[in-house]
Amino acid sequence: MNSVRVLAACAILAAVVSAFFLRVSRDMRDFEVPWTAGARAAAAEPLYRAEDEHYQFKYLPAFAVLAIPLGLLPLPAAKGVWFVGSVVLLISLLVLSLRLLPEQRKPTAFLVVSAIVVLAKFYFRELDMGQVNLPFAVAATGAFLAFKAGREMLAVALIVLTIAIKPYGVLLLPLLLVRRQQAAMLAAAVGVALLFLLPIPLYGFAGTFDLHQAWWRTITETTAPNLLNPDNVSLGSMYAKWFGMSGVSTALATASALIVVAGVAMVFLRRHSVSFPEGLEGSLLLLLIPLLSPQGWDYVLLIATPAVMYLANYLDALSRPWRVLTIFAGLTIGLSLFDIMGRAAYAAFMAAGVISVCALVLACALAILRLKAIA
Repeated sequence: MNSVRVLAACAILAAVVSAFFLRVSRDMRDFEVPWTAGARAAAAEPLYRAEDEHYQFKYLPAFAVLAIPLGLLPLPAAKGVWFVGSVVLLISLLVLSLRLLPEQRKPTAFLVVSAIVVLAKFYFRELDMGQVNLPFAVAATGAFLAFKAGREMLAVALIVLTIAIKPYGVLLLPLLLVRRQQAAMLAAAVGVALLFLLPIPLYGFAGTFDLHQAWWRTITETTAPNLLNPDNVSLGSMYAKWFGMSGVSTALATASALIVVAGVAMVFLRRHSVSFPEGLEGSLLLLLIPLLSPQGWDYVLLIATPAVMYLANYLDALSRPWRVLTIFAGLTIGLSLFDIMGRAAYAAFMAAGVISVCALVLACALAILRLKAIA
């Protein structure tokens, strides 16, 4: 058995190395954004530049400071380090998602394969582009596990890290509020404050203030043009695709977001009916992040790995109609492949906002598990 595992590990390693040198090393265009930001931060240069166009840096200034070690490496070497690290993080995400389950009702192979079937195309795209969603997802899932182990301060540190990686990590802060641990909430507030202060040694007080102004301006100015992008799966994008860029689509997106938030609140209010509520609550928040973020690209859905694991594990606890609907939604997300559907059909599929609807179905299924006091 050990020899089989060694051979399997060697085969996987060979495949990863081959993929990197044959294709991925020539791509990873998105990785160049944090790499460039790290190099700029090391030299205390402006981070947010209109001339970068589609590849503008949109993360907090603190992330650029954290990316300085990558920015100091030659780009080919930095790509190699990031690619290998991303593969390790992907495996870690699958393992951590398994451990997050309060009880494992299904075989490990079934749960892992379920996640891969639904999310594999996003995993591959993450690796191909060199994005930063895997470290975000691993940090978030690690925080949920820290709650499970009673390691409150570790959970706080990991949630603050998610905010440093991507600002919408703030959507995970309600997990701290509902636990009502004053020390943890204070630590989180201090941690977030430190993120905003992190660039000061490089940029000074005035320069750091200007950086955050530039960050906010970049975020607000680039949101609307991206709503009609086919790969955007946010609620705002879904309604913009259905009704155009109008007051109607904005109103519907806002109303839907409020309904989603109310649904999350309902899930939180029922947390005392289960022994480990943070697992499902955190998984639900990760699933909803791409929908609530105006720039929620489809590949960000890979952070929903824990949510898919939960649904696969407790699938038989759902009623038959909801079980069928959940399976259909998951398969629709996972099997909607450009290479299978063709350019025209895939473009129409994405323009119809189907992925967004399917993600909402999965979110409802998670909420039902809480209503039934199952997870």
